[in-house]
This record gives sequence, C-alpha cells and structure tokens, in this order.
Amino acid sequence: MLKGVYYPGTLDDWKYKKPAEAGMNPKAMGEAVKWAEAHELKQSRDLIRERTASLKARKCDDGKILGPMKNRGPPNGLVLKGGYIVAEWGDTRQVDMTFSATKSYIATCVGLAFDRGMIGSVNDPVKKYVTDGKFDSPHNSKITWHHLLQQTNEWDGTLWDKHYSADAHTDESDIVRDPEEPGTWYEYNDVRVNLIAYCALQVWRKPLPQVLKEFIMDPIGASNTWRWYGYDNSWVLLDGQMVQSVSGGGHWGGGLQICARDHARFGYLLLRRGKWGDDQLISEKWIEMCNTPGDVNPAYGYLWWLNPEHTKEKEATEKLGPGLGRYWKGTPGLPHSSFSARGAGGNYVWVDPDDDLVVVTRWMAEPTTFIKMVLSALKK
Repeated sequence: MLKGVYYPGTLDDWKYKKPAEAGMNPKAMGEAVKWAEAHELKQSRDLIRERTASLKARKCDDGKILGPMKNRGPPNGLVLKGGYIVAEWGDTRQVDMTFSATKSYIATCVGLAFDRGMIGSVNDPVKKYVTDGKFDSPHNSKITWHHLLQQTNEWDGTLWDKHYSADAHTDESDIVRDPEEPGTWYEYNDVRVNLIAYCALQVWRKPLPQVLKEFIMDPIGASNTWRWYGYDNSWVLLDGQMVQSVSGGGHWGGGLQICARDHARFGYLLLRRGKWGDDQLISEKWIEMCNTPGDVNPAYGYLWWLNPEHTKEKEATEKLGPGLGRYWKGTPGLPHSSFSARGAGGNYVWVDPDDDLVVVTRWMAEPTTFIKMVLSALKK
C-alpha cells in the first residue's frame, strides 16, 4: 500500500473528514451541498411509467420493457477527497437504477479479461471470440473489441428482439440510416452495448455479475445490495447451463441497480489507478486505455466519458451525426484529466485525479454545475 493513501474498510468502515480537514473551504462546500439538495431532477420518480411512455413514443422500437425496473428514490450523493467522505446528502445506501453508468462496469469486466490474457488484443476481430454467427457477415466480421468499447462498431443485427435501430440516434425525420464502416462513426447505442456485455460473457463463460463481485466489488468492500440484471429473453445456454446476459443500461429495464456508496468505492478504485490497498485489482494499462480519447469521439474512451479540449464542432457533427457534435468538446471548467461514468437521471460517478476527488450524484439536475461548486471549494 502506498504510504499515506487511505482506503476505506468494508461497508460502513469509512472515515469522514470535515471539509477544512481535507483542505477545502467549509462554507463553499456547505453551499454546494445545499445546492445539491435543492436541485432534484424534474423527471418523475415514477420511472416505470416515464420509461414506458418514452418507449411507446419511439418509431423504431416495439415499446416493450424486457427487464426489471424500479421507481427511484430521492436525490442523494457524496464527495470523496483523498478517499475520505467530506460531503454527503440524502440516503447514500438507497439502491436505484443507474442507467448508462452501467456501461463503465462492463468496460471493467472486459478489462479484467484483457488483463488475464483472455482477450489477446483489443484490435482482434470479435468473431475470433464469439462464434455463434453474430459477427459472421462481411460487415460485422470487421468489428474489433476496440470498436465495441468506443461505440464505433456499427454492428448490424438484432439482439434480445431489439434491432440496433431501436436505439439509433437519427435526424428529425427518424429515418434509420444504414450502418457505416466499423470504426468510422460514433453512436451511443444500448443494443450494441448489450452486445458488448454478451461478448464479454462469451469470453468469461460465467455471469458478469459474478465476475464483478469476485474481482472488484468484494475486494473494495462494497455492500451486498447491488444487483445487475439482464432481460427476460437474454438467457443463453453456456457450457450446458442457462446463464443470463446482463444489459448495459436501463432503456428496456435491467442494468445495474446500486447505491451511491458502492458507486463511490468503484470510482475511488479508478482514481487509485486500479489499486486497492496492496492489491492491483485491474491494471493501470487498462485504465489508461479507457482514458484514451476515442478515434472518432475524443470525449469518449472505453465506455467512460472523458473531458478533452476540442473545438472542431463542425467536423464533429459530420463524424458523430446530427445532434451528437456536442459530445466533441470537453466541459469548460472541469479538469481535462477527469473522467466519468454517466447515466440518465443525473447519475454520475465523476473521477478527478488532479484534485484527488470522486463525486457521485443521483437524480440531480445539472451535475456539472454541482461539480464546479465542489471544485470552487478547493480554493480557500
């Protein structure tokens, strides 16, 4: 263990520091927490009704929810400085859906396989590892792990009864475009993220929740309250037994249901470059790969959001498609080395290596505004 580096113990064995003890301005930090408490997301807490209505409004989706969903609780979150809790609001043990923040947990499962040599190279064609026909077509056969993880794969197909167009980002006319050449176009697409989870399952040959629990969540002292779900129809026969392939978000239900405290532990592991105490749980090399700006979208790494400084918005719109050019730029006022897992509903796990911070927000409007307030509290 690095001298002077604090790691919390298991579950609630977690030390607090007053902001002043952590070198932060108490008044500014207090104002940030008050702001957080006063800025709950306007979205209804009835996520099941809200999500059902959203799906029915989509032209390219059958509108069916396939996996477990739950309505959300009140907003909550916490701030870590050097691993110590310096601010906390709401019930941070409340288990909720976390939507697309789940994607960064999938990246971790893929990284664990990479570290163990189960994936030889991220530039390998995925068809080398998944041999059931999903990557057999001339188009899909070109897709690599690198393409999957950067969401530039442009996979063409149907998974769990959802065609890729069910979550395609289209223009105003809702005309579904044909897939582009793999590696040339970025699209945030949950069908294709579910495909990554399926591919990781094929490599691991055991459920991803089991992988995550054994190699990450138990070693970092997380609770036993988190759950990772797939769909009613995402069961596959694997080596003679039925195993559920989990989903990478909550668009059709499923995904990761977790509390803010467990999120914070996960974020802190990433802040410490994959090290927890004396154990290197996931390699620094993998974390560096996750934090490398994407070939098409520099604001996206391997299923983690990055914060680069880019200004070529016209070029970004051409590469990313209508409405996605906004992802090209980093967020002004936040460190360019920071990165985050993000999901709908203001679900953020924001990691700031420069300032030794982890910020977790749940059901908050404008999380970046809150994060900037936390950063301002660093200035005494």
